[in-house]
Amino acid sequence: MSVQSWTSKWLGSRPRISAALIGAAFLLSYIGLSAPAHAQSTYPSQPIRFIVTNPAGGLPDTVARIYGRHLEQRLGQPIIIENRGGGNGTIGINSMLSYPPDGYAFVVTDGAVYSVNPLIQANISYKESDIKPAGLLAISPLFLAAHPKVGVKTLPELIAYAREHQGQLNYGSSGVGSAHHLSMVAFLTALKLNMTHVPFKGTGESVPALLGGHVDLLFSAYPSLSGAAEAKQVNLLATASGTRSSLEPNLPSISEVIPDYDYKAIIGLFSHAQTPQAVLDKIATEIAAIAKDPDVVQRLKVVGAEAAGYDGKGHLVELQKERKRYEPLLDTVGLKLSAR
Repeated sequence: MSVQSWTSKWLGSRPRISAALIGAAFLLSYIGLSAPAHAQSTYPSQPIRFIVTNPAGGLPDTVARIYGRHLEQRLGQPIIIENRGGGNGTIGINSMLSYPPDGYAFVVTDGAVYSVNPLIQANISYKESDIKPAGLLAISPLFLAAHPKVGVKTLPELIAYAREHQGQLNYGSSGVGSAHHLSMVAFLTALKLNMTHVPFKGTGESVPALLGGHVDLLFSAYPSLSGAAEAKQVNLLATASGTRSSLEPNLPSISEVIPDYDYKAIIGLFSHAQTPQAVLDKIATEIAAIAKDPDVVQRLKVVGAEAAGYDGKGHLVELQKERKRYEPLLDTVGLKLSAR
């Protein structure tokens, strides 16, 4: 029996179905199958929002703007930078989570929002499972700086002064549990020193506090301190990375005093956990390409950072390393949740 005869027999044994109805059914099936692929192929079709969890002027903000400028050229859509500081990054994270998980809102921040915050905040407003590492943008050493009123110009001078004046110095940070805070905790713990912690919402607030003499010391990335150092408003004492920095090669690494001391700021991109993987793959591909751009490499080098360009998996590996490095310090200062 031919296909035509079989079709006629089949239709003849059932209620009549109009050609228009059959055509509509095929059309709907086609639309249903092709829509997701079409949506992915046209991403992005509107501006993308980079929510920075620090005030303008800090390293995460600088990195977001450098990558954002190149990303919008490559994707053909504006990258909107939105600063939402405070709450150890929770304000920015919550802002990102308020948007649909469609790849049009990301958070740019340091690793603490993922590697540290869930360990120290009992009532944290988000879970690790709510967010997803989407790409590592830059890695940067932190620098230790002192206000001139402290009267120290070298790392040995600071250590000697702090030992003679236990509990009399204070230091600023970008918030409880931030890289700036825990780097100092590691420093003080290793040398058995005592100082008072003064947390801020980011380096956009902590560095001006140092310049004004409201805090004595702090760790911060190079771009926040270099101009003030040149103007003699602060004294740079050391770098927190495991080796000396090419930006200030005459400054010692703290590892020269404390073996294995190595603390860096890792600046990355986080997405809503439900963001389509195809979107994340596209963003990761663009980030990897941008990280190799000579202009980006140079701009980041000027501000004391190294372009990374890792995808979400590589970003997660670095966050896990960071947690392993910081977790013992949380117990030391009584920050780690007893329930975990």
